[in-house]
Amino acid sequence: MSARLADPVLACRGLTVRVPGRELVRDLHAAIRPGRVLALLGRNGAGKSSLLHVLAGIAAPADGEVLFAGRPVAAWPRRDLARQLGLLMQASEDPFPGTVLDTALVGRHPHIDFWQWESDADRAVARRCLAAMDLAGLEARDIGTLSGGERRRLAIATVLAQDPQVFLLDEPIQQLDPQHELDVLRRFRALAGAGRTVVLSLHDPGLAARFADDVLLLFGDGRWRLGPVGDTLHEAAIGELYGITVKELSWHGGRTFVPA
Repeated sequence: MSARLADPVLACRGLTVRVPGRELVRDLHAAIRPGRVLALLGRNGAGKSSLLHVLAGIAAPADGEVLFAGRPVAAWPRRDLARQLGLLMQASEDPFPGTVLDTALVGRHPHIDFWQWESDADRAVARRCLAAMDLAGLEARDIGTLSGGERRRLAIATVLAQDPQVFLLDEPIQQLDPQHELDVLRRFRALAGAGRTVVLSLHDPGLAARFADDVLLLFGDGRWRLGPVGDTLHEAAIGELYGITVKELSWHGGRTFVPA
């Protein structure tokens, strides 16, 4: 086994995730390495969000453990962990009014000492991340005036401003139009290419086949299947996962899946 395989940035050991009355993931063993994109696929309620919350350390597993950089996530001080691991929640909440720039600057808070204000450098990072999400020029807008897609891109810009080594993204492209879907996925694909680690949940197996290196299929009853996209994502597996018949189509060296 290579040193890279032996030293994952994020690892699961015997991880079991439960919600009241259901076991979603049973005895998961996974080594998630730098430079890789891992896509989570499964039906609604199969455990994608619950697993991401456990990986982020904001929910406890029923059994097993998650390690970040070889150390249990639960043992990391939250502030130190927030500098290294960023979570995009499925739903964004805005308990207080604010501007687009104010919201993006929240991503810089793990890097700012207590009782200090954001610096010009922090604001420059936030502005670059807003521009990356096609939000340049909206910095002074009240977040309450944004569309659903703009608000989603703002949430992504906030996580980008956090600048973590590991991105945990819960349905990052929900509410986005096709152009922005591709822009977001290309952005995180490029970050993985630069050495970051990306774990994201998706509902489109075709996009997983296009942008991910590895895929984790969650069947919602404890069963799971993990492996490289080329070996794991195929007609039979997708049919079993979603309970439908699908057909694989190839195009320009890529592939996608459609209901048969």
